[in-house]
Amino acid sequence: MTTDPTSETRRPAGGLGGAATRLTVYVGESDTWHHKPLYTELVHRAHAAGLAGASVFRGIEGFGSSSTVVHTSRLLSLSEDLPVAVVVVDTADRIEAFLPQVDEVVGEGLVTLDEVTVVVHRYRDDSE
Repeated sequence: MTTDPTSETRRPAGGLGGAATRLTVYVGESDTWHHKPLYTELVHRAHAAGLAGASVFRGIEGFGSSSTVVHTSRLLSLSEDLPVAVVVVDTADRIEAFLPQVDEVVGEGLVTLDEVTVVVHRYRDDSE
């Protein structure tokens, strides 16, 4: 990870609009990278790469291709590996440049790319 989050990779306020790419990484909640949750590592790497944003969504139930059971958050269930989706939206070029980092840390899971249209992208610009 060589990208400095304070470098010129930051975009001006409202800088993402129109055609974009959504990267979604589906992993298990218990997946780790160097003793940290894998979803945390992905978010921190996306931030360091200057991507527009990343969010983590915890599933309440699901299974993967290697699962022998359906993992669920329902009360009497003791699932410790609920599904987690890490979603990142940015320009196609920036997402493509970030994919090697995803490949480096995701040992088991599903990675998808979708073309999306950004209708609104507003955020507070603390640099002013």
